[in-house]
Amino acid sequence: MEKRSQWSSRFTFILAAIGSAVGLGNAWRFPGLAAKHGGGTFLVVYLFAMLAMGIPLLMMEISIARKFRKGAIESMRGIGKKWEPVGWAATSNAFVIVCYYSVVFAWVILMFINSWQFAGMTGNAEAASGLFFELTETTGAIEGFGIPWQVLLCLVIAWGLIFFCIRNGASSVGKVVKFTVFAPVILLLIMAVKGCTMPGAIDGLKILFVPDANAFTDPSLWVDAIGQVFYSLSIMMAIMFAYGSYVGNDADVAADAMIIAFSDMAISVLSGIVMFTTMGGTGMLDKITDSGIGTAFIVYPQAIVHLTDIGWFNAVFGAIFYLMLITLAIDSAFSIVEGVSAAVADKFHLKPKKVTLAICLIAGVISILFITQAGLAWLDIVDNWANSVNLILIGVLECIAIGWTFNLRKVLGEVNKNAKRFKMPYWWFSVSVKFIAPVLLVGLFAWNMIVLFGQKGGSYGDYPIWAQLVAGWGVSVLVFVSGFIAKIIINKKKQNGFVEDEVIWKD
Repeated sequence: MEKRSQWSSRFTFILAAIGSAVGLGNAWRFPGLAAKHGGGTFLVVYLFAMLAMGIPLLMMEISIARKFRKGAIESMRGIGKKWEPVGWAATSNAFVIVCYYSVVFAWVILMFINSWQFAGMTGNAEAASGLFFELTETTGAIEGFGIPWQVLLCLVIAWGLIFFCIRNGASSVGKVVKFTVFAPVILLLIMAVKGCTMPGAIDGLKILFVPDANAFTDPSLWVDAIGQVFYSLSIMMAIMFAYGSYVGNDADVAADAMIIAFSDMAISVLSGIVMFTTMGGTGMLDKITDSGIGTAFIVYPQAIVHLTDIGWFNAVFGAIFYLMLITLAIDSAFSIVEGVSAAVADKFHLKPKKVTLAICLIAGVISILFITQAGLAWLDIVDNWANSVNLILIGVLECIAIGWTFNLRKVLGEVNKNAKRFKMPYWWFSVSVKFIAPVLLVGLFAWNMIVLFGQKGGSYGDYPIWAQLVAGWGVSVLVFVSGFIAKIIINKKKQNGFVEDEVIWKD
């Protein structure tokens, strides 16, 4: 067995975790949800959800993985052998997510390469909003399976970058994040300065930061804020188990988790400032949408071509915007692959680099489906079930496993092992893991099912039922039975001499 990778420093781990947590959702979904729910009102509820649920669950995953020195599968097995399938579900769902997330990454690269076209679209919102559809040739429906060569090339570039960043695990990730974490912040600051100097920017900032008291009574506000915290911190996706397993014994998990969570929120707010000031300055505040793809590829291009009357300046600004999205997307993309790779390599005693290469190749082939003309529709279906069903149920199961069948004081002891200025109180940690988090997640799941079956008649979007059964419910079933399928494979391997590691919490 190879010696396990470790982060070169505490700073490197924090940067890597922030890079994973801060992704495309921070840049486009967070501002969209803030616009939907009264700006400042959403910020207040988001902060509550982060303190009540996000931070404790982040601490929980990092500390458990640090203790076991294992990825998600073996860490959950260490909690209890019957909980290993939950680790498999988290790992399998992460694999599903990276198959289509890599395509969104490719689309961002595509728009960056073609941002020069904004120079000839000054004032032409219709042309700007149609650029994405023209380049991807998407139909928005389960129709058409042609593959545009430009998109395929960008997908190959995306997977090449992902593998390059994680080819040597923590070692190569640590070198990359020193650039990819700071670059988007610098680019966001440049865009924020430009946005704040535009007429109408103040109107945008007022909407973003001033709470609307009436909005607090809207249940969808709480659902969206809880969901955004849950999805944003990279928990329940095998990532923080992998990253936590590379953390040194001298790390202060309690303090590090707080830094990671608040940095994630700060970058989300900075993204909100960019979006609201730019949209305010171009008179498009009413166009901000909570649909991430719609915001990035349809709405924001309209704002870009209305920034000034100087075509080349607008094109440069567009290039900066999509370069910022590239630097956000790459960290999240390679962290998901690392989460899957570490978990599988640990389970089967394989060389991490070979597992990483295999995952990139297999997921890369599958991801081609999502760059076809029907790809956007398939992506929308898979994404909805991966997040609205799978991720939430995995979260509930993790909370039950760790909060109710394991000694939570042991986990908290690992969290506070090297704590100096701040120690996580038991009441906060236990109430969150055992009660608040699972209750909020069950409520989030119930809300999603009410919307799907109660309001939409059991059909998501205008897609054919067969497509939803295959790419939605079918994929969800595979995610949750993956652990039992793996068990059959492991039992057969045992007949040929394979021996599973004993994963035990040693006091």
